[in-house]
Amino acid sequence: MVGRRRELAGFAAVGLAAYAADLGLFTYLRGPAGLDPLTAKALSFVAGCSVAYAGNALGTYRHTRVRGLRPYALFVAVNLAGAAVQLLCLAVSHHGLGFTSQRADTVSGAGIGMVLATLLRFWGTRTLVFGDGRAGRPERSEQSDRNARLDRHGRVERTGGGVGSWTG
Repeated sequence: MVGRRRELAGFAAVGLAAYAADLGLFTYLRGPAGLDPLTAKALSFVAGCSVAYAGNALGTYRHTRVRGLRPYALFVAVNLAGAAVQLLCLAVSHHGLGFTSQRADTVSGAGIGMVLATLLRFWGTRTLVFGDGRAGRPERSEQSDRNARLDRHGRVERTGGGVGSWTG
């Protein structure tokens, strides 16, 4: 339970830092840099994703030891999916249900959409990017990998060395 709280707190802290980087860069690129809104948002989104990935890789999920471009690409894909969820909530509310006030747009996009997108991002980051792809299952430790071998049929066979083992 304490581990789950730390994971959630770390994920939230990294998310806030990424949000600040995204917002700060977007504001700068739209203002003093004079870029158009879509270019500014695309660049700030990539910067926010990079801050979030680095924070999660070096902090929240530092024990997973992911390497290479694949985890970063998965992370960006998970974040794009989260952005799509937010846009979908806004589109359904505004165009589908006819709630067109600024308050309704804020509630659907930045409220409901953000909550659903954050849940998706947490799950995707935890299981697809920094996990082993199996939701709810702990990763195998390095020790258990050393104490396992494949039999002639390709199945994992334990070779001892665990707790309570005389070879441990």
